[in-house]
Amino acid sequence: MSDFKGFTDSETFTQIPDSLFRLFDGIKDADELKITFYAVWRIEHIDGMFRSLCESDFDAKELGLSADEVASGLKKAVQRGTLIESKHEADTFYFLNSTRGRVAAGEFAKGNWRGSGQTSMPVRPNIFKLYEENIGPLTPLIADALKDAEDTYSSEWVTDAINEAVMNNARTLKYIETILKNWKEKGRAEKQNRRDNQKDHPSLERKIEQLRKRSS
Repeated sequence: MSDFKGFTDSETFTQIPDSLFRLFDGIKDADELKITFYAVWRIEHIDGMFRSLCESDFDAKELGLSADEVASGLKKAVQRGTLIESKHEADTFYFLNSTRGRVAAGEFAKGNWRGSGQTSMPVRPNIFKLYEENIGPLTPLIADALKDAEDTYSSEWVTDAINEAVMNNARTLKYIETILKNWKEKGRAEKQNRRDNQKDHPSLERKIEQLRKRSS
């Protein structure tokens, strides 16, 4: 065993959910504990909405585990509920069981994400990230409301409604829902209205374009 020299002032630190420490009494398996903390550490340092790991991302040598022990630890963490296993076609990814993780796991299972690991990006503009960056924090209730709105109206309508809320400086979920209901009841001249609005707000147009590029 090598001697540990101590923590340094220049290294980064990982945020650990308080509830994880309350699970210590129930976690008896060292493999599961290592897998859980490793997942929190790795996922904490991933940018974007697709914050997940596949089984090969769990470095067996770094963890001091065999491949079988990694698989066993993952299975136990999923059974306990600290990690979510999500599958689409031949791909399997593991997400933290958090608000963002549950949303991303659900989107991946529906085939709305492509690629693998930390470099993956959503296939379509992500309404959750757009809401977080322009309206406010993504709580479980808001995430559910956005998912319902996406299923009812389409992701493009929800994206455009968020953008219109920003342009009108009315940054609330209620205002976004009102826009969507009005569009459904009264119809909308989608392309022309969007072009006219973006011409009147060139700085917002650039911002929207940047968000779309990051989400495509």
